[in-house]
Amino acid sequence: MRVRLKGDVICTLFLLAALCSLLYSQLELLVPAGKKEPTQNKARVAPKISSSPRAPQRLMPAEATAPRPQVTPVMRQTEVAKNRVQTTTPAPLTDSAFNFKLYLLNKDNRNFNLLINQPRKCRKTPGGPFLLIAIKSVVEDFDRREIVRKTWGREGLVNGEQIQRVFLLGTPKNRTVLATWETLMHQESQTYRDILLWDFMDTFFNLTLKEIHFLSWAAEFCHNAKFIFKGDADVFVNVENIVDFLKRHDPTEDLFVGDIIYNARPIRARKSNKYYIPETMYGLSIYPAYAGGGGFLLSSSTMRKLSRACREVELFPIDDVFLGMCLQRINLKPILHEGFKTFGIVKPSAAPHLQTFDPCFYKDLMVVHSLKVAEIWLMWNLLHSPRLSCTQKKQVKKPFQWKKKAQITTPGSPLR
Repeated sequence: MRVRLKGDVICTLFLLAALCSLLYSQLELLVPAGKKEPTQNKARVAPKISSSPRAPQRLMPAEATAPRPQVTPVMRQTEVAKNRVQTTTPAPLTDSAFNFKLYLLNKDNRNFNLLINQPRKCRKTPGGPFLLIAIKSVVEDFDRREIVRKTWGREGLVNGEQIQRVFLLGTPKNRTVLATWETLMHQESQTYRDILLWDFMDTFFNLTLKEIHFLSWAAEFCHNAKFIFKGDADVFVNVENIVDFLKRHDPTEDLFVGDIIYNARPIRARKSNKYYIPETMYGLSIYPAYAGGGGFLLSSSTMRKLSRACREVELFPIDDVFLGMCLQRINLKPILHEGFKTFGIVKPSAAPHLQTFDPCFYKDLMVVHSLKVAEIWLMWNLLHSPRLSCTQKKQVKKPFQWKKKAQITTPGSPLR
């Protein structure tokens, strides 16, 4: 009897302990987020640390969506921390990552200091360079800048014409990714004399700032350049073809050439974080014609007109479209050229066996977008190899068809 009672008591105590443990875990889940001081403090710091090598291209709710005000970094970080504390509850899935309110509050802040300049870049050649190559880059992408310098972006003579080069950068959004970025920029500038660095935060939505600041710089310091190629660091450019094309044009006349997009519609779906534009920001149903940002050409005459127009056009968060708005303001229609492949080379559906990464595909093109560093180096060397032979055109086999049954015919009867 005592043994049975003892066993019942132990079983009861065990069940009570399990019940208390379950109740305690449920109470922890019900505690309001605002009362968890240690967790909240961690949340203020954690978003600032990133291990991504391309941190400036990532979108953050506050920092990556608007031009950086010209205040001390401490003040800026405090403002961002406050915003993060106020939004501890998760946002609805339909919300865009782009903070339009913050962008609109800062959109008129469009004049930023030039931290590193190359004022003599276009004075090296009497009369100015024939072609100025301007490449958008971010501080962390040193390897991409190096491969451009060693391949298609080399300075010097190309087909008898002088080429000069600059890289366009802003300050990094996440300065913990590359702690030595300031030293790197000044060392690169001293070594290559091709760095232009502005005091705005280098983010996707600030590429429009990079556009207007470069045009302003070119109008002031490189007005004697005959033509300008402006593009990304992940493109392959056949500079020889570009020079041959430009030799047939007058730099004093208007010229804007690239992969032109017509009748593009604003994306109204909020799930598109990068390109979502509400009607309150752009009320029209169609964008003006604009060039794909992978690369385009313009004359010195067009550069000066665009520089003036872009000061008058209201800033827009998509830089390609913004430049299309500036072209529309000066009544200049951009020219579509088939040699600009800013969306890459599309493999023909009728020829899935073809390898598009072939120098003979690139030989007659001008710009191909979205190449890796190794691919740019490889294509450059393949195209400039003395063993390259593209005499035979790439043949595309006909699509598959069922064979017809053999028919018996006499020599005198016509074939059906």
